[in-house]
Amino acid sequence: MTVVSAQRRGSLLGVVDRFWRKSDYRMTVINNDVDVPAIYARTQDGFQVSLIVADKGQVHFDVDSPCVRHSEVADSTSQATAFLAPDAELIPRPNIHSDFWSATRS
Repeated sequence: MTVVSAQRRGSLLGVVDRFWRKSDYRMTVINNDVDVPAIYARTQDGFQVSLIVADKGQVHFDVDSPCVRHSEVADSTSQATAFLAPDAELIPRPNIHSDFWSATRS
């Protein structure tokens, strides 16, 4: 994950906000919190999208689909390849430096 410095988080939110508005997404919530800013929007076809900056600048893009008709889904034909420890306490942190997004000066 790319390190997004505190100085660049507002820029990232602004770029995404402008793109979503240009794409006719309807802004539903804008959280201007200094530590945990976020924006939420809804697309014309009912998808809910969000960009959240969490602890230590970890950025999350989330998309929720609109309600759909229930349908049967076949079981997976293979085992999961990633180890998922139920008692894991380590939250991955951004560790990739970007000359722009990780900059601490404007």
